[in-house]
Amino acid sequence: MNLINTLNWRYATKKFDPTKKIDPTHLELLKEAVRLSVSSYGLQLYKVLIIEDPKVKELLREASWDQSQITDASHLFVFCSYKQNFNEGVDSYIHLLQEGVDESKKPGIQAYGQSIKENIDSMGESEKQAWSEKQVYLAMNNLLIAAGELKLDACPMEGFEPDKYDEILGLHEQGLHAVLVAPVGFRAADDLAQFRKKVRRSTEELFELI
Repeated sequence: MNLINTLNWRYATKKFDPTKKIDPTHLELLKEAVRLSVSSYGLQLYKVLIIEDPKVKELLREASWDQSQITDASHLFVFCSYKQNFNEGVDSYIHLLQEGVDESKKPGIQAYGQSIKENIDSMGESEKQAWSEKQVYLAMNNLLIAAGELKLDACPMEGFEPDKYDEILGLHEQGLHAVLVAPVGFRAADDLAQFRKKVRRSTEELFELI
């Protein structure tokens, strides 16, 4: 199973080679992998910004506790959840579901959309935000696995100041909030993290068959 080899190969890269850039074809594959991610109801109520502008990355590094991965990686993926306009997101999804569908089936799809809205509306604001942010984690996992398959390095990061990211990237105006970031590129030859033993719990400890 190639996936197992990929998962054993990848690690959270701490130092990137700033001279190497991702091939445009590979960048498109990464985007497609994220696009095909699972999400609750299939809604994908998030947006992913891909930062390559060195000046913007410098600003974001300041809001990331001066971690070098932000500027040295080829591209920085910023995963953002929506803070509002959930109903609009549902409507957009329902519209996609209805494309090319027989007219007789559309009322059922509309009813499905209404039930989604009611479920979301029934959540409190904090619950709704937590639910929204969980979708982002699912999407990032696709990015990490796809990057590994392409022999690209990545590092999932929560170590940054989300509010400052929101300000720098103008996310407030879009009803978005930065949740996770992932620098993607190529490991530096002297990144010591790549030589560390991969430690995971044993199968016996982690799983229980009932």
